[in-house]
Amino acid sequence: MKLDQIGFYTLTDDRASQASDASPMWRGEILLTDRCNYKCVYCQGLPVKNDIPIELATRVIDLWVADQLKNIRFSGGEPTLYKELLTLVDRSQQGGVERIAISTNGTASLDCYKELIEAGLNDICISLDAILPSLASKMAGITNPQWKKVIRNIRELSQLTYVTASIVFTSENTCDAKGIVRFCSDLGVADIRIVTASHLQSDIVEAISGIEQEVLDAYPILKYRVQNYLKGWNARGIREGDTHRCHLVKDDCVVAGKWHYPCGVYLRERGAPIGAAGPRMRDERMAWFHNHNSHADPICQQYCSDIYVEYNNRCEKIGKANAGLSLSLPLSVSQ
Repeated sequence: MKLDQIGFYTLTDDRASQASDASPMWRGEILLTDRCNYKCVYCQGLPVKNDIPIELATRVIDLWVADQLKNIRFSGGEPTLYKELLTLVDRSQQGGVERIAISTNGTASLDCYKELIEAGLNDICISLDAILPSLASKMAGITNPQWKKVIRNIRELSQLTYVTASIVFTSENTCDAKGIVRFCSDLGVADIRIVTASHLQSDIVEAISGIEQEVLDAYPILKYRVQNYLKGWNARGIREGDTHRCHLVKDDCVVAGKWHYPCGVYLRERGAPIGAAGPRMRDERMAWFHNHNSHADPICQQYCSDIYVEYNNRCEKIGKANAGLSLSLPLSVSQ
């Protein structure tokens, strides 16, 4: 299967074939704030506190745009609580960024999301962990998670732009996995993302094994992850035969506070930043790539996302194939 068929549009075979310090920046993510109006039971919070200064956020975007940035995501915390979000979306759009995304709990007003769409937002990932208000309250860790408002927003926004539903399964909601997936499907979303707590591997396999094939075929990201779970591969972690190198960092960047990190997973698991956010980010990330062994890093080893592992393996395979082709050519041609 090609990476392009999995559904994560930032991770493609084309990107894997050209990833280097000179390729366009394919993706950037800025965690705008640690503030959130939810206290989700599975959320560890962020190691970086407070809002990112608007001056730093705009400077980072400008640096990425100068490096031909293709995709950007704003997250948090809850990014709609960051008062300059609209300004950053507009700046990204004016800079020619193709895909502008946010990860949100869906509780902002519909007018807020529509205004962001008008400014250039074209990808909204909304958390939805329950299909009953009572369980939604328990998962969100608050008494009023505005469940009906979130449902209405998902349904309305799915008619306006690319919307994915994000489901985190814990011991509280795993037993209703199929029901939540079907519910998300009925809301008209473009795709469905699922992930579990690592200790629920056997429980989730049983819970999702009966999802209808027609539902899986309609949602590439959902299908990819379900297939991985059914094969016994958790959504997190590196296997013995996987590459030791993280090609992702070559043209991908995650910024929180004043720092840039290898990826969002690494940041949220309290990994150390690569360096300070600024004009040297690309060089520092390439140095990190050359010096880093993912199998020797406990965070990468235990928590690396399945799709990142898939992408890094593909980069390695393409790189070896290209090296073999170069060696097989006559010297005059290879030069």
